[in-house]
This record gives sequence, C-alpha cells and structure tokens, in this order.
Amino acid sequence: MLRVDNLSFAYQTADVLEELSFVVDKGEHIAVMGESGCGKSTLLKLIYGLLTPSRGQILWNDEMVRGPLYKLVPGESYMKYLSQEFDLMPYTTVAENISQYLSVFYPKQLKERTHELLEMIEMTKDAQTKVKNLSGGQQQKVALARVLAQKPDLLLLDEPFSHIDNFRKNSLRRNLFQYLKDEKITCLTATHDHQDVLPFTDRILVLKDKALVVDGGTKKVYESPSNFYVASLFGEANTLPITLLKPYGDAKRDIIVYAHEFKVANSSGLKTKVKKVYPMGGYFLMEGDTENGRVFFHSEKELKIGSKVYLNVSIETINKRLRELP
Repeated sequence: MLRVDNLSFAYQTADVLEELSFVVDKGEHIAVMGESGCGKSTLLKLIYGLLTPSRGQILWNDEMVRGPLYKLVPGESYMKYLSQEFDLMPYTTVAENISQYLSVFYPKQLKERTHELLEMIEMTKDAQTKVKNLSGGQQQKVALARVLAQKPDLLLLDEPFSHIDNFRKNSLRRNLFQYLKDEKITCLTATHDHQDVLPFTDRILVLKDKALVVDGGTKKVYESPSNFYVASLFGEANTLPITLLKPYGDAKRDIIVYAHEFKVANSSGLKTKVKKVYPMGGYFLMEGDTENGRVFFHSEKELKIGSKVYLNVSIETINKRLRELP
C-alpha cells in the first residue's frame, strides 16, 4: 500500500504541491490528472524518490520512501518509473534493452520474459533492431517494456503514450492495463488523455493550484464532476444556468453539461445559433451561440453555419447533476 501524508514540495521559492494526502491500495490503478504545470510529474518524481519533499512523507507498506538528500541512487527495488525521457541504450537492440535488468544466470527465463514483453508492446519483429533506429513512439514502447521486466510492485507512468500514434496506442493501452490488472501491479498514471483514464483506472486524483482537489472513483468523477475544471479534463463541457434547461429550476444554480449530452431538436429547448462546425469522424462538434453565451454540442449530421437549432438535456442527467451540487 502506498500512503502519501501531507506532502508539500517547492522548487526554490515556488511552491508546486501543498499538503497532498491519499492512499493507494495494492493492485489499484490511479489516474493523476490536471492542467499542464499542476504538479503531476513532480508528484511521481517525489514518490519515486527523485525529489525530497519540503514537508510530509511517502510510505510504501509503512516503510519511508527516501529522496536524494538521503540516498545516492534514487528509487527502490519494488518500484519502477517511466518518465517522459526514455533513458534507453541506443546502440543495443530492443531485446537487449528490455532484458537489461534480468538475470543472465537464468537464460531460459530471460528469453521467455523478454518475448512476453515484446508481444505485449507488439514489437516481436523489431527484437534485433537497434534502438537508435526506432521512432520516438517505438522507443517509448521499449522503455515501457523495460520498466515492467522485473514485475514491480509499484509502477509510475508519466504520459506513457505521448509519442505513440493512435493506431498503436489503443491496442497498447489495452495490453498494458490488462497486464497490470492480471499481475496486481499498483499503478499511478499521470496523463492528459481521458482515454487513458475512463476505461482502465479505478480512481482519479485531480490537481489544481498546488492542491489535490478531487480524489474519487473514476466513474463517479466523470459522471458527476464537481466543477467545470474537472469536467473539462474529459472533453468539451459547458456550464449553464439551470433555468435555461429547466425553466422551473432554481435560478441561482448552474449545472455542467458535456457536449455529447445535448440532443439536437427542431422546435423546443435551448435556442442556439450554429457558429462553427468541427468534423470529428463519427459525429460533428458544433460551437453555437445562446442567450447565455457560447455552447459546445455534438450532432450526428453536419449543421449549416448560421442555422438555428434547439438543444435539450435528458431529465435524468439534469437531476443527477443537481443532486451532486452543494
């Protein structure tokens, strides 16, 4: 179990994180989300021991994790950290990089484990290719396989798919996160991409203004975001006075509506003038003007710029959001 107690950190005079506290159970997969510069990467570096906290402590199974003020070589044998810099050996092969930390005294197990990881990252055909000849996305996959070679108890991933194209990213995500679940490896993933989060993680930690502002189950945080900032981490969202959607509602209350939760109608609802159209493949993201200002919504068909439509939100969605308001 990982425990973070009242953790604070500052770079010189600039505070980055203040009084973070949370617990991660064995085998749990946690997403760390927030805007750029909110401290996601810093938090992972603190947990790994690359940085020393200003205040507070980090414990793994009740043992203190020590930073560079106490240890010459950062990290512990039970944890691995995949940073945004891959730190690979460029003049050796993919297979040699993956097996770097495996024991040569057990050649059969080394070969089997290396092959298993090559299959997971879908690079068996590249096993004998030198790393310097790989693309950035391929190097990221090799780095990912290498940190898994010794089956860590705790895995820290910092934007683990940022260099990988979407064609490969989707299958790699499924392979990796199912593997972590099967092996009961505790994982913290710092990411901007909600597709890394919604299908795979158990909980979400949201950072903003140096603080931990949300710690909750993934489904609950997504379905009932506490504010616009949290909702925006999952895609286009809108904040609207409830009276625009439910005329007999409390005029002082606003609710959050995701773009995909609007239904387009021709006669009644929130009157909207189409301003911009963004083709998204299977649907269109529309930007429109209402009496309350700009709104984003999805449409199955392309709407003409300047046309007028009406937007509706299901009563179930409205009531659910109202119940979550303070």
